[in-house]
Amino acid sequence: MRRLSLSVLALALVALNAPRPAAAADLIGFWDAPRHGGNSFNRLPPDAAYFAALHGYGASWVRLSYDKWKPEGRDFLIGDADDYQRLAPADLKTLKAALARADAAGLKTVVAPLSLPYSRWAQNNGGRFDDRLWQDREHWEAAARFWRDLARELKDQPGIAAYNLINEPAPEKQAGLSEYASAQQRRDWYAAQRGGARDLPAFYQHIVQAIREVDPDTPIMLDAGWYASAGGFDYWPAPLADAKTLYSVHMYEPYQVTSAPNLKRAKPYVYPGPAPYGGREQTWNRERVAAHLAQAFDWAKTHEVPATRLVAGEFGCVRQLNDCASYLDDVLAALDRAGAHWAFYAFREDAWDAMDYELGKGKVDWRYWEAMEQGKPDPVPRKATPVFEPIRKRLSAGRE
Repeated sequence: MRRLSLSVLALALVALNAPRPAAAADLIGFWDAPRHGGNSFNRLPPDAAYFAALHGYGASWVRLSYDKWKPEGRDFLIGDADDYQRLAPADLKTLKAALARADAAGLKTVVAPLSLPYSRWAQNNGGRFDDRLWQDREHWEAAARFWRDLARELKDQPGIAAYNLINEPAPEKQAGLSEYASAQQRRDWYAAQRGGARDLPAFYQHIVQAIREVDPDTPIMLDAGWYASAGGFDYWPAPLADAKTLYSVHMYEPYQVTSAPNLKRAKPYVYPGPAPYGGREQTWNRERVAAHLAQAFDWAKTHEVPATRLVAGEFGCVRQLNDCASYLDDVLAALDRAGAHWAFYAFREDAWDAMDYELGKGKVDWRYWEAMEQGKPDPVPRKATPVFEPIRKRLSAGRE
């Protein structure tokens, strides 16, 4: 009996000291080398073939938004952004099924809500920006409860690479800070807002604390302020204390060039070339793109945040513009030099074709619009095209 007891004790000690099996949620180590992927903002939950195609190009992760999917209630997963009570069970089941398909295809997933309680995504809100989350700190509690509930459900879900707490927050938008403000102007603005409802770092810390009560392991991705602008971290006095944190910016500047309205101008702005930005005309080229993105990299260096904790969560240009491919190549060159992670916008989007680079520069097939009207899957075939080449070649290189 004594020998048996000692054997049982020895086995127990071995079990306690052995490395923990790979959990459903990936640890921060996934992000210790540059990771490249794409954004999924589709109106229908992507099927297995969709995720397999993205992985087939060489992508290692997908940034997945679900806010366009048909909800059980008013808002997908939240139920009602005006009065959050609990996760919508049917929506949660749909999300978990999509996450399982991504995992089966070999992709890690970053879950990226566009809406939170008291912050409904504008496209689901009649085109109106919802500022309520940034008007009253009491509203933060509903957002914290939502994320605590979601993290509890997803912490053991295979293939989760991070929680992206909110897509493109803009507490500054209705509070007197210009999107084109200087770094010093941003810091002065934050000094007046610190501790209030528009204190984005404090908001994030509040949500992270709620998540860590139920999930100590899953990395957390934080978008910068002013719609995740490259200068949106300028006023942050320090990174968050949580060591499993990633910092994300989005890149569509100069917006007057890269966006769909440029197509309607009698003489569209071209890239590279002069374009209005911040109230004056500037020449945008590879050097200017790199300088713009450097705002985030410089903030990270100042605060000793490793390059492997920086992410370009979105970037893109309207595929029919001249020359979208050059713009994509210049953005990617800057990101790769910095050693940052990135995810292009967007992969095979079934609700907006403007940044679906596999469609090339021509008009999309009429069946695309017919399927959207009928709520059916997008039937239009995709293929590699010259405008997609800057992305494709880097995804492929990462696979080799």
